[in-house]
Amino acid sequence: MKIRSAQPEDVAQLLAFREEAAAWLLQLGSDQWQRPYPADRLLATIEAGSVFMLTDGAETAGTITLDPEAEEGLWTDLELSEPSMFVTKLTIARSHAGRGLGGQLLDWAGDRAYRAGAKWLRLDAWTTNDGLQRYYLRQGFEYIRTVSEGVAVNGGPRVSGWLAQRSAEPAAHGFEDVTPRPTLR
Repeated sequence: MKIRSAQPEDVAQLLAFREEAAAWLLQLGSDQWQRPYPADRLLATIEAGSVFMLTDGAETAGTITLDPEAEEGLWTDLELSEPSMFVTKLTIARSHAGRGLGGQLLDWAGDRAYRAGAKWLRLDAWTTNDGLQRYYLRQGFEYIRTVSEGVAVNGGPRVSGWLAQRSAEPAAHGFEDVTPRPTLR
């Protein structure tokens, strides 16, 4: 499998991918991702070089966003003074679920963060998705705290404020990585 940078022409596919994940989450009883994601915001993160796609031949098997910038209002000034990269929107296609690809993508993200000079790989997860939180703990993340006050970037109430981190470390993730050299900007 290959991991590559997303391109502007991938927007429609990534939005459909997110809708598939939202429908699956709803079947599990989670309200996560039930609001449509704005295409212009997705395009901006693609153009910033923060969105990556995992491909299995011609199929998209997964996606992850990895950014050196944290969402405002989640992390303390002290935490933000430490070099970090932030994971969001980790999604695996239902056709590829159950193969451990999410963990491999997190290992890839930790390796990329390490190569960029980061100390931490950090994330914020949906505050009501206990299963997702347990998943991240099994992937070696340490729970930091839950932030529920404030407004999210999209202007709605904060719903993704369960914070966790793990050390950024080199990892043998098993993917062919055709992305540009990572930087902390």
